[in-house]
Amino acid sequence: MGPVRLMKVFITRRIPAEGRAALARASDCEVEQWDSDEPIPYKDLERGLTGAHGLLCLLSDSVDKKLLDTAGANLKVISTLSVGVDHLALDEIKKRGIRVGYTPDVLTDATAELAVSLLLTTCRRLPEAIEEVKNGGWTSWKPLWLCGYGLKESTVGIIGLGRIGQAIARRLKPFGVQRFLYTGRQPKPKEAAEFQAEFVTTSQLAAESDFIIVACSLTPATKGLCNRAFFQQMKKTAVFVNISRGEVVNQDDLYQALTSSQIAAAGLDVTTPEPLPTNHPLLTLKNCVILPHIGSATYGTRNTMSLLAANNLLAGLRGEPMPSEFKL
Repeated sequence: MGPVRLMKVFITRRIPAEGRAALARASDCEVEQWDSDEPIPYKDLERGLTGAHGLLCLLSDSVDKKLLDTAGANLKVISTLSVGVDHLALDEIKKRGIRVGYTPDVLTDATAELAVSLLLTTCRRLPEAIEEVKNGGWTSWKPLWLCGYGLKESTVGIIGLGRIGQAIARRLKPFGVQRFLYTGRQPKPKEAAEFQAEFVTTSQLAAESDFIIVACSLTPATKGLCNRAFFQQMKKTAVFVNISRGEVVNQDDLYQALTSSQIAAAGLDVTTPEPLPTNHPLLTLKNCVILPHIGSATYGTRNTMSLLAANNLLAGLRGEPMPSEFKL
């Protein structure tokens, strides 16, 4: 009897320890990893994926038709260390009968916590306040100095009342929010009942909300959704937060809205591109807080994500049900 043929697995980045350990224990796999915290160059990704049976990738890795062609017929499973799948050419993947694993649910709480943190940081102008302490701008107590906007008795609009949107509303409710609005593909009366949230049009949400949080998926329908017309409908005192995907927002239009005082402030955990160039106009604004896409960045969450991604990959390779499969 000949030796058992190992299945080749390629990982596009260093991943947290629990996922790495699960793959190392897999006696039926030969694991190769791009040993860096930085993105893998496309040519190296092509080289690593050639002949592979499984791919474990990140949301920053674009898996397109050309790459799938390069991979060849062996490729059976793609497991992404993300809840979003917009970096994957899903139509091409489906044609080839490749299964896809992803990591929803496990990052919901961490992302919701970050969304609330970003909202509070932005509306209470914390980066400006910290800078004033450092540069000597803090002289004496002044009644209107560094005043921001509070959540009590406010209206909060959430674009996308999915798992993360609901978790954000759940955390904001104790702050004394008076009214929740939401928009999306369709009403979700069961999910909305907990917050007495009202399903409204995008225009109504823009016009009536004091705080707007974008928590939807990136789809053809949501790409560029928050544009000039959207910002023009918002209150001049409103604060805008995006923790979904950068492409949901037209950043040029957002810049104009912020510089013309059409809206009060914005907080972004996602941008286009990522990383945002250091000379980008949005980075010059005091009323725009930008974070480097750290929504799920807690040690516990990232380890859980990596373990789920590894288990998705192994289950797919072995023809077993995945713990979390994206249905194509």
